[in-house]
Amino acid sequence: MSQNSFTGAARDAASRAQEAAGDFADDAQTRMRGTYNQARGQAEGAMGDAAEMIREQPLMAGIAILAIGYIIGRLRIL
Repeated sequence: MSQNSFTGAARDAASRAQEAAGDFADDAQTRMRGTYNQARGQAEGAMGDAAEMIREQPLMAGIAILAIGYIIGRLRIL
């Protein structure tokens, strides 16, 4: 497990508690901060997983990146 994956998982867990505290206290700002931090934690975890995949399988990661770039390019033309 990479550092980004671990940090993302920790941030996600802490933000779930923050969101629950906002629900309990009926505080919209705390609830929204919890939701924001939860999304940020999930994004960090996904980046850590992607970085780990690139280190383990660089050829497959390169092919996936090229395929995604091609699809996005085709969508912009239409």
